[in-house]
Amino acid sequence: MTLGSIAAILLSAANAQAQQRITLKSGETAELKNFYYVVNCQSVVIGSPQVDVLEGSDEVSVNLKEHTVLPRAQNCAKPVPGGSVVVTAKGVTERKDVKLTIRLKFNTKIGERQDSSTYLVSLFPGEQAPATPADKSP
Repeated sequence: MTLGSIAAILLSAANAQAQQRITLKSGETAELKNFYYVVNCQSVVIGSPQVDVLEGSDEVSVNLKEHTVLPRAQNCAKPVPGGSVVVTAKGVTERKDVKLTIRLKFNTKIGERQDSSTYLVSLFPGEQAPATPADKSP
């Protein structure tokens, strides 16, 4: 193994871990990850996947946004049914760090499958409207 290949492995691991931290202001939404399940570049998902929030906070909601996805990691040439997992911050009144653990459940032609992820979400209050100066008459 050459030094160049070691550096690429370490860089990949560092990038994967860096993606696990999300920062949101109240009212913002971010895409966490894409989802799909394929065998030989053909979707084997039956019905819609389900997302469970196993650990989180009232200020964070997680939803699925269904759309087609190109499974690049499997070298597929055509998009397949899938979508994105999105997180939204709402009602944040003070800065806070929240551990978010989600689980995706897929019903497939080859049985039920699961995928889980954990994120550290830093929450911040949304932008406040600037205070208007009091009307001063001369």
